[in-house]
Amino acid sequence: MKILAIETATDACSAALLQDNEIAVEYELAPRKHTQLILPMVETLLASAQLSMGNIDAIAFGQGPGAFTGLRIAAGVTQGLALSTDLPVIPISTLAAMAQQSHQQYQADYILVALDARINEVYWGEYIAVDGLVALNGKEQVILPKAIKSITENQWIGVGSGWQAYPEALAEKAEGHLEHIYVDLTPSAEFIARLAFSEYRQGNMLAAEDAQPIYLRNKVADTIAERNLKKANKNKN
Repeated sequence: MKILAIETATDACSAALLQDNEIAVEYELAPRKHTQLILPMVETLLASAQLSMGNIDAIAFGQGPGAFTGLRIAAGVTQGLALSTDLPVIPISTLAAMAQQSHQQYQADYILVALDARINEVYWGEYIAVDGLVALNGKEQVILPKAIKSITENQWIGVGSGWQAYPEALAEKAEGHLEHIYVDLTPSAEFIARLAFSEYRQGNMLAAEDAQPIYLRNKVADTIAERNLKKANKNKN
């Protein structure tokens, strides 16, 4: 099985090639350079493995949540590559990939993933590792840190930029159930590929035209001014 994976949801840009349980990764922390880097990364991986796109079985991508432009890049590149080669695609949650990375790198079974979503919000997901793979506990959401439901059992780790942006508010929600925080952990295509391997084996694939990002916000272009206007109107009522 050969899976190509792409992840551009944050400032980190990466591509990975999973082949016969071996994985090669191209990764660079490069804000606003994703469009310049991602295709050369793919080409480097294929050349190193002496493969062409015709040898690939599926293309996986980080579908978000994350930065709007980054998500569009991943979905667009995936669609383009898949359509040109008639390959299926496998969308993988960016938060799930970060949780899987945390499980494998830190041997953590309970992971609280928080990405800074700006406007005082975080992209939030609670994950529990089961038989080597992480599973979502509840649902992913974009939410104010103070609105997150308190953690009342088990020992968790926190990962992602949200823990750096809102450390006190998030730590308060975990109360005495937070073992460690890794604010510098960023998503990598390596773990998009590892989760996609499981999805492929279960037959969970989509046609190329269905490769769409997940924004979580119903209105991506919602601005601070618009939110303040909504708040003012609500107060009037």
